Amino acid sequence: MSAQIFSFTSTITQAPQRLVSYRVLLGLYAIIPLCLLLQGCDRFFFGEILKNALPSSPNHYVVFQLLFGIPHIIASAITLSSNSEYVQFFKLKILLMSAFIVLFFGMGSLFIPYKVLYIITAIWTVYHVLKQQHGITRGLYQLPNWAFNTLLGLSVSAGIVIYISIFLKNQLTLTQAAFIQSSAAGLCLGLIVATLLSQRYIKSLFGKTFLWANSLLVLSSFYLAMQQYYFLAILIPRLVHDTTAFVFYVTHDYNRHQQQPTNFIYRWASYGHIPIFMVLPVLAFGLAFVLQNYGDALISHVTHYLFDVEVRKAVTLGLIGYLSLMHYYTESFTWKNNSPYRRFIGFKK
Repeated sequence: MSAQIFSFTSTITQAPQRLVSYRVLLGLYAIIPLCLLLQGCDRFFFGEILKNALPSSPNHYVVFQLLFGIPHIIASAITLSSNSEYVQFFKLKILLMSAFIVLFFGMGSLFIPYKVLYIITAIWTVYHVLKQQHGITRGLYQLPNWAFNTLLGLSVSAGIVIYISIFLKNQLTLTQAAFIQSSAAGLCLGLIVATLLSQRYIKSLFGKTFLWANSLLVLSSFYLAMQQYYFLAILIPRLVHDTTAFVFYVTHDYNRHQQQPTNFIYRWASYGHIPIFMVLPVLAFGLAFVLQNYGDALISHVTHYLFDVEVRKAVTLGLIGYLSLMHYYTESFTWKNNSPYRRFIGFKK
């Protein structure tokens, strides 16, 4: 999800029975000191055994892909598509974006270099992840617009450079790699200065802690990437982002369906006496497992049987790619104050 400037004091048309706790969200950032401690112990006490054992990216682990990334994207799609009210409300935007994805990322891939498409997707991914975290806490910050936008801009810029330095490292020359590392270092230094200047506007210690937690998402990833702990560098923002998203989705669905299920998923769940908090996570992780492990083979088999044509990666690249891009887009407006989603989300410290 990509939260849009949530206000702590905002009123909701239908007060929810469950509120999203800022303290729970802040607790997710405990992954930062844990990963730094793990890296420090590995370097100074264990001869970098962990570093040598870890892959260069979490995406190299199938288990990681099943836990992070894909499930929360599927959960987002389920939340939107299974509620006819939401589909009707956002129908035009969904149709236009679907056409754009097919034309630009589908047909455009025949003409646009892969690396260009990859960098565009990387920029969109990093912006989506960091905009979510900053957007959620803006109501706590109460920062002037210039300060908030400066922090967000520096965070996203540094995050993009770090992301590229990790995932394209094998395709960079020594000169390019050095330039990218220097750029990331400069942006991170600017982020530290901006955070120091911005914290004076925040009155509460809790708000200042959250401010630094968001900056440390980027700073810790930069440090770990420079130490070549690429897995941990990606794990930190991925875990915080995805788990935060699930907190929102599950809370939303509980408040929407706990008194009277309003779609077929929760009606079936109520017949089976499945707790509401379990429905979306079980469904999202289950579908992620099936699609990731069996989707491509199934589509390939069907197309080969019916048309004598073997279609490869129709699910992992086609369907999941489409859902990911649509997720980045829809989450930029589905949680805004004028969205029907907001009737079922509230906040507490």
